[in-house]
Amino acid sequence: MNLDKVRTVTVWDPLVRAFHWLLVAAFFIAYFTEDELLNVHVWAGYTVGCIVVLRVVWGFVGPKHARFSDFIFGPWKVLGYLLAMIRFRAERYMGHNPAGGAMVVALLIGFAATVWSGLETYAIEENAGPLAGAMVVMRADAGTSPSAPVRLASEEGEDEGLEGSERRNEGGAEDNFWEEVHEVLANLMLVLVIAHILGVFLASVEHWENLVRAMVTGRKRAE
Repeated sequence: MNLDKVRTVTVWDPLVRAFHWLLVAAFFIAYFTEDELLNVHVWAGYTVGCIVVLRVVWGFVGPKHARFSDFIFGPWKVLGYLLAMIRFRAERYMGHNPAGGAMVVALLIGFAATVWSGLETYAIEENAGPLAGAMVVMRADAGTSPSAPVRLASEEGEDEGLEGSERRNEGGAEDNFWEEVHEVLANLMLVLVIAHILGVFLASVEHWENLVRAMVTGRKRAE
């Protein structure tokens, strides 16, 4: 349907659209850089985290269709919408439909968890980032160096060297844990993003409406 020939209304405000596309760009930059371009990966992750925080705030103080109250529905409503969508009988919503609203919440929670696990990994591996200070305190409490894994001198005795080795192993286990969590969450987010894209495509076909363009222009047909 040609939107130039029908009456349209503004649904998505500029901030919602900016959050959406910046989040897309930042996530994919972070996903495809990782260790090869660590600084780029880190700053893309920071960007994702900042956008999530701002979007959550905007979900409470923004205009009608940006607010969580406009698109958060109960689980049965979401399930009913999905079943109706499969039968191509789903109701059209001006803002996010129930499934889309549930996806927004899942993405925000997932991105927040992914960023947090990344900050934990960054603090452990590089002693950098906002959690590095907490890591220094933890290492000091454990009797290890605040800036690196424990490395005890051989002259301090064989027993002490063994203790240092055990501590290194413990630090390595923590390092591996957060690194694996971060990787799993990042891959899960990729799956959710793909599912979101498929959902947008299906809704666009069902309602004869270009939802991608709507997120660019902010406008959808009025009826």
